[in-house]
Amino acid sequence: MQFESRKNLAGIGALLFFVSFLISSSAPPFGSGFIAIIGLILMLIGVKGLADYYRKAGIFNNILYGTIAGIAGVVIAIAVAIGVLINSLSSFLHKIFPNWNGDWATLSGMTPTTTNLTFSDIAPFFTAAIAILVILFVFTIIAALLYRRSLSSIKNKSGIGLFGTTGTVFLIGAVLTIILIGYVILWIGFLLLAIAFFQLKLPSVQTTLTTQTITPPAGIPSETEKISAISSQIEKKYCTNCRAELTAEAIFCPKCGLKQGQ
Repeated sequence: MQFESRKNLAGIGALLFFVSFLISSSAPPFGSGFIAIIGLILMLIGVKGLADYYRKAGIFNNILYGTIAGIAGVVIAIAVAIGVLINSLSSFLHKIFPNWNGDWATLSGMTPTTTNLTFSDIAPFFTAAIAILVILFVFTIIAALLYRRSLSSIKNKSGIGLFGTTGTVFLIGAVLTIILIGYVILWIGFLLLAIAFFQLKLPSVQTTLTTQTITPPAGIPSETEKISAISSQIEKKYCTNCRAELTAEAIFCPKCGLKQGQ
């Protein structure tokens, strides 16, 4: 898989996850849940390719574990909600429909009464709602921290700062899920993540050749110095009488006056 294919898969996956929340869940056959799952799968495949390219397994592992943590939080929250409904809904309905015989089809024609409701009747639903919020909060924080760690690694490898910004947005959104607005911030974070993936570029490979001059150890003359010394010895001329140093063109010695060559 080429670098362009990897980053495009990751970007398309993040974008599909973002778009899935704009589509009605009842729209067949491509409901929002189906598109969200497809988006996550494509994003994970693309990130795996990028992790292999950058040779850093943590990029993929953190995204994978973060995704698993997010899905696990949703599954546990749904399980808690279903458990509360199974255990408490029937008794609650008997409270507001005293004459109900247990047949669900007859509920539509009955008039509810709330005069005999007490706090203990609705307390299980409040407790379940708080438990669901706490579960989602904890697992979302874990997922955001793992995503942020992975995106920081991609930022360091690629030099694209938007990955770091997106990781911070995910963490802020996760913290604010306790007041629900954080889910909107997390949703926007996936749009930023898609943009960041599309900004990735294949780094250019540049080879620089450096010419080094080999310097001989101290005290050992270089080849140039040896040649220069030999040349200077060849060019030197001395008087045959007084041994005074003469120039190469001298015919008479300037010191003793003897004609050279005699």
